[in-house]
Amino acid sequence: MLGKLAGAWIGEKIAGRDDGAKGAILGAGAVAVGKKLVPTLAALALGGWAFKKWREHKRSHPSYPSDAEPRVSPSQTRSPS
Repeated sequence: MLGKLAGAWIGEKIAGRDDGAKGAILGAGAVAVGKKLVPTLAALALGGWAFKKWREHKRSHPSYPSDAEPRVSPSQTRSPS
């Protein structure tokens, strides 16, 4: 209830003096839409953050040793003809 009133007040201030009701309706609608969008955006942000942390972890801990070398040097391999 208080969120709708605050949204209506902010919408009225944005719309100006002549379109007070229109701004109030838009502000109240923005609050209703915000209630639906904020959890979704928060979940997406959390998922993105977790993916970034996972990718950084995978890059900092490779699955092979850093001193690994191939058994055959590239100069000794045969290229397909």
